[in-house]
Amino acid sequence: MLTFQDIFQSHYLENITAVPLFDMVAALVLAFGVGLFIFFVYKKTYIGVMYSSGLGVTLIALTMITTLVILAVTSNVVLSLGMVGALSIVRFRAAIKEPLEIAYLFWSISAGIVIAAGLLSLAVLGSLLIGVILLIFVNRKPHTRPYILVVQCDAKAEEQLNAYLKDSAEKFVIKSKSIQSGRMELNYDLRLKSPDTAFVNAIDAMEGVESAVLISYNGDYMG
Repeated sequence: MLTFQDIFQSHYLENITAVPLFDMVAALVLAFGVGLFIFFVYKKTYIGVMYSSGLGVTLIALTMITTLVILAVTSNVVLSLGMVGALSIVRFRAAIKEPLEIAYLFWSISAGIVIAAGLLSLAVLGSLLIGVILLIFVNRKPHTRPYILVVQCDAKAEEQLNAYLKDSAEKFVIKSKSIQSGRMELNYDLRLKSPDTAFVNAIDAMEGVESAVLISYNGDYMG
């Protein structure tokens, strides 16, 4: 029968390799710096409607926590197996609002692993390269902005409206058309030739048009 004395006399404690204090502090400080850089890139490339600093702070903490966990795991093989078992039962249910947030979360975790593994140059240079690429491509603005045009009119005004949009818009597509009691609602997905949106006033002044609403949106434009 295994007793407590047998446990303390086993080689379990001998297999633990203490992480030097200087290496531990240096790794955590570097993880904080890289996490702060990831937070800066995330803030500059955020394309949502309502910005929340919660995820930004999470990116910093996640980088440092991952570094801390990997430092502990590398000190003992038995501890690494236990850590894998403990983390396997954790369930994260936070909703991801933007697909790009997945890339930032994975970036933070990867940076923490690389720093704890001692590949400091890879962590710094890799993070700088990823950050520059994200700043360039995410902040790249299209030459034309997508809009949604909602028009309520009668059947006679539809043909005139389509002819007017051919001259005023660079490209337009009818997304939906609903008719009720001789009145219709048309939803257009369009790209403008210029930032000037005064053409909506002309549409509203057309005979048979009850209302015209122009909405700007951040979405993928197909076609």
